[in-house]
Amino acid sequence: MQRPATRSKSKMTSSDLRRDNEILHFSLQDALPQGHIMALNPKFGTLSYLSYESDRLLMIAQEQFTGTEMSVLLPLLEMFPYYCPYEVLYASFYNGSVSEENVEESREKLDQAIEDEQWDQEMRPIRDALSRTRIKLRKFGIDISSILATGYILMVASMPRPIIKPREIEREAIIVL
Repeated sequence: MQRPATRSKSKMTSSDLRRDNEILHFSLQDALPQGHIMALNPKFGTLSYLSYESDRLLMIAQEQFTGTEMSVLLPLLEMFPYYCPYEVLYASFYNGSVSEENVEESREKLDQAIEDEQWDQEMRPIRDALSRTRIKLRKFGIDISSILATGYILMVASMPRPIIKPREIEREAIIVL
């Protein structure tokens, strides 16, 4: 088995999911078009894709995330456009926040899991959460990609499509028939 790369001990910014009053904004380092932004409400687990056009703010897409999904989504958004190492995801998933201390403990646990050949079992809950999060992010034109033996990274695939209204679905179904 290939040994996963881990980040060297360094200062990391902390993002605590307990920041109930804040709405976090992500421009994704200009990966989104001008005037577009993603807004994350950690308290309610709501991610919204917003666009400012013609002096009005439009909501293009919105999705609700569980606490577990939020624990993997937030570090991925904060690390964008860079990859998010396994130990950072592990620290966020099991501690609800990322600190230098948590990341170091997570690195040690993951190293021990490799030695004990328990890597898959240790990472399975995180992979499951990432899988559910990946499905929900598709609505935003974003995917989560795995980087072998390193971690995960967000990939902006395309512009999100507007949500189709039920009437439009019926019309499309009639045309197809």
